[in-house]
Amino acid sequence: MTAKKSIKTILPVFMTFIVMGFVDIVGVSTGYVQKDFGLSDSLAQFIPSMVFIWFFAFSIPVGILQDKIGKKKMMNIGIMVTCLGMLLPFVNYSFVMTLVAFVFIGIGNTVVQVAANPLLQEVTSKEKLSSFLSLSQFVKAITSLLGPIIATYMAISYGDWRFVFLVYALVSLTSVIWLWGTKIDETIKSETPATFKSCLGLLKDKFVLAIVIAIFLIVGADVGMNSNIQSFLMKLHGLTLENASYGISIYFTALMISRFLGAILLQFLKPIFFLVATTVLAIAGTLMILFSTSELMAQGAIFIVGLGAGNLFPLVFSIAINKMPSRANEISGLLIMAVVGGAIIPPIMGAVSSNIGVIGSISVLILCFAYILVLPFIKNKSL
Repeated sequence: MTAKKSIKTILPVFMTFIVMGFVDIVGVSTGYVQKDFGLSDSLAQFIPSMVFIWFFAFSIPVGILQDKIGKKKMMNIGIMVTCLGMLLPFVNYSFVMTLVAFVFIGIGNTVVQVAANPLLQEVTSKEKLSSFLSLSQFVKAITSLLGPIIATYMAISYGDWRFVFLVYALVSLTSVIWLWGTKIDETIKSETPATFKSCLGLLKDKFVLAIVIAIFLIVGADVGMNSNIQSFLMKLHGLTLENASYGISIYFTALMISRFLGAILLQFLKPIFFLVATTVLAIAGTLMILFSTSELMAQGAIFIVGLGAGNLFPLVFSIAINKMPSRANEISGLLIMAVVGGAIIPPIMGAVSSNIGVIGSISVLILCFAYILVLPFIKNKSL
């Protein structure tokens, strides 16, 4: 693959990671919807659940269908479903319609995430996959960073935070057109056609099972952090909703910086070493939030969590795909199925917070991150 051809095919694939990042708007949306409709903490945390529950239901079927129709076609389907979800809040703004909108966004994002990493694998070399996955997550983090800023700007300047969805819908259409017009040779094929049995059969491998659990907890912790930052800052330091929303941008700024640095450092460092170091950093930052004595200290702690958590998903994903490259569609389906952790962990945090307080919900985050430290002890040549 020539450098010119590589750039021509990589750029539209990278843009799909921008669309992938649209799902993180659920974090700041949760705060605004909770305020607009007077929801309790527990009920509000079901909003992210409406997004991430579909990863469990559709990831394996999407992986199987993708094996038949191709990664690029599957990606375009996912982006169009996402675009539809972005437009629904303007049909009728109610709590129920908001939930329906996030259902479509969740289903679309499921398809996008199942297709994205195997599609990126088609346009990069095996040796650079970990680095490019971190770089692609850096691209995704740009979207995640801008989401709360755009929503807050729209709320303050135009009186309606929902205009952020119109911006996202336009970008989605642009991505579809660009990717559709780009020729990508899909040369990495499954050894045998993917089936439900073959996908679930991979769970018999202890390493694969451990990786699936890790993705479940990583995404759960990320979504739990994203959707609770406003609550942490409001309850611990008395901030208003609008001011607390900027804490989400601090988090995603850290994610963006972390992934950019990760793309560089992974050219030289072993993935497993980087995984352990960043996990420890995420745990340290989470503890700092709990013991923060000022708004500034809490914001610094949020930044540290983002620095630590930023590369966990692409690191674990690349380790798994590199282990079984010829079964990337099945592996991707399983791992994206585990993204359902984003639907399970936030409600647990909400319930714990309602009964115990902030200390309980932060403890849930720490336990999620702590599991990642188990992975180095699972013997496998990929590590």
